[in-house]
Amino acid sequence: MPQTQFVARPEHGAAWITGASSGIGHALSLALAKNGWRVAATARSEDALQALSEAAREFPGEIVPYPGDVTDTSLMAEHCRSIERDLGGIALLVANAGIYLPQDGLDSRIDAFHKSFDVNLMGTVNVLLPAIDVMKSRSRGQIAIVSSVAGYSGLPTSAAYGASKAGLINMAESLKFDLDRAGIRIQLINPGFVDTPATKSNPFPMPHLITREEAAEEIIRGLEHPSKFEIAFPKAFVRQLKALRMLPYRAYFALVSRSTGWNKKKPAPLEKRRPAEEPA
Repeated sequence: MPQTQFVARPEHGAAWITGASSGIGHALSLALAKNGWRVAATARSEDALQALSEAAREFPGEIVPYPGDVTDTSLMAEHCRSIERDLGGIALLVANAGIYLPQDGLDSRIDAFHKSFDVNLMGTVNVLLPAIDVMKSRSRGQIAIVSSVAGYSGLPTSAAYGASKAGLINMAESLKFDLDRAGIRIQLINPGFVDTPATKSNPFPMPHLITREEAAEEIIRGLEHPSKFEIAFPKAFVRQLKALRMLPYRAYFALVSRSTGWNKKKPAPLEKRRPAEEPA
C-alpha cells in the first residue's frame, strides 16, 4: 500500500487533537480513546482537559492533557516534542482548534478578524509544521485539518470565519503535493452544521444539524478510509453547497439570501451601529 494511503492505528503512536475541550474535538477524543488510542488533548482550559481525561478512565485507551493556546507557537512546538517523547510519537494529528465570531458586514470588528485568523489559520500552522517535521523523519504519518463547508463560498455572518476556513482548504490542498512525496497522508475535514457552542449563536436556520458524536463518527470513518482526501458531511448538505458554488453569482446570492432569510433582514439604524474604529 502506498504511504500516502497510510491509515494510522493506535499501535503506530499517539493521536494529537487540538480544540479538545468542547464540540467536535471533545467527542472525537473520547471516541478515539474508546478505540484504544492514546490521545494527546490540547485546549486552553486545563480543568476541561482534566475532566475529559477522567471521562476516558475506563476506556481501552487514554487521554493525556497538553493544555495551551494554539496561537502560542513555542508551546505547540514544545508539546509536539513532549508527545513524541512520552506517548510513543505522533501517528495522527487532527488540527481541530477553531473559533467562530459572527460578523455583521455593516458593524464588523477588526479584532474579530485578527483573532479568527490567528486561531483558525495560524493556530493550525503552529501544530502542523512541528508535526510534519517529526513525521517526515520516519516517512509516515496522518494529518487531518478541520475546516468547514463555510469555506466553500461566502455565507451571512461568516466574513471572518469563512475566510479563515477557505484558507485552510487551500492550505491542505497545497500541502498534499509535497506531503505525498514524504509519505505523510493529509486529509481535509469539512463539517456542516454541528450542534456545538459555536453554532448556537447562528441567527439563521441550520439544515441537517447533527450532534458532535455523529460528527466524530463521520470523521473516524473518513480517517480510516484508505484513499479519501476530503471528509465532508452531512452528505446531502455538502452536495447542495457544492452545487450552489457552481451557479452564477446572481443566482448564488439570491438563493442563499432566500434560504437563510437574509433577504428579509433589515440593517440596524445608523445611530445604533458601532462607530468605525480609529486607526492606531
